[in-house]
Amino acid sequence: MSVSQIQELNERSREIFREIVESYLESGAPVGSRLVARRLETRLSPASVRNVMADLEDAGLLVSPHTSAGRVPTEVGMRLFVDGLMELGDLTEDERASIEGRCQAQGRSVEEMLGEATTMLSGLSRCAGLVVAPKLDSALKHVEFVALGPDRALVVIVTEDGVVENRLVELEAGISPSALVEASNYLNDRLRGRTMLEARSEILRELDQQNAQLDELTTRVVEAGMAEWGGGGKHNTLIVRGRGNLLEDVGAVEDLERIRQLFDQLEAKRDIVRLIDLTEGGEGVRIFIGSENKLFNLSGSSLIVAPFSNSRQAIVGAIGVIGPTRLNYARIVPMVDYTAQVIGRLIG
Repeated sequence: MSVSQIQELNERSREIFREIVESYLESGAPVGSRLVARRLETRLSPASVRNVMADLEDAGLLVSPHTSAGRVPTEVGMRLFVDGLMELGDLTEDERASIEGRCQAQGRSVEEMLGEATTMLSGLSRCAGLVVAPKLDSALKHVEFVALGPDRALVVIVTEDGVVENRLVELEAGISPSALVEASNYLNDRLRGRTMLEARSEILRELDQQNAQLDELTTRVVEAGMAEWGGGGKHNTLIVRGRGNLLEDVGAVEDLERIRQLFDQLEAKRDIVRLIDLTEGGEGVRIFIGSENKLFNLSGSSLIVAPFSNSRQAIVGAIGVIGPTRLNYARIVPMVDYTAQVIGRLIG
């Protein structure tokens, strides 16, 4: 049944279907005809409600789990509700201000800012929050080593897009400030206007052939910085927060096994770049319900995800939440959408 076909249901059927889905999203339990009859604005007997529920089940929108007399929406039914009947909530000014405050990047790296945003989404949604951090593939504007102690330094990387990345590197004790300055100057000469990936092999070759005209201590500083970049952002970074939220309200052994498999897939980080691919084809939030979610291919889970872009309007990452199919979509969708917009503004 398509979204347009749900409009062909009469008003009574749509009202009953909406009540069933909304009740299920609230409780997670199968919904019976007596409960629906009590919730309806129009007075109907439980017997009349049961007849409509049977028709909705025949249409593939509802299913009766196990031997329960109640019904729950199918994936098709949930999709039709989300696309055709759900009324999205709106964020309050306080909620918008809270999201913007938690996402502020001042004094933090992009990855730290995204981690904070993901933690916030996880807490507000009571689901697992996840984000694919953008790879650092922009041309670089400035690199600097800042001493933090006798054996540690901060590598500050500024891209031409204005993105700032901070990486902590461990150094041998006794590295002089002049070695840090020389290492910064060396990398700036070779990286300015180029991506890390473009310049990495050349720099490593110079160091390996001892053609860099650097003393031994400065060479070690450069090598430590290059190692910390680990390929210059060649791979996207997956950040996951709040996995424990998925264990709440787990009522059956099969549910626990499904969550365990999801944990394993999140931990393995397989096909994570595809999380960005899922957002292509249009701006804004995408919702994947149950088996529609090819990334984790687990029925019973839903993914709500939105892309964010850099200053060139190129999609560089995605943020969202994953949880059971009975998510509070009306509340979470605008939350994910606004968070992605704020991140895009900060990165851009």
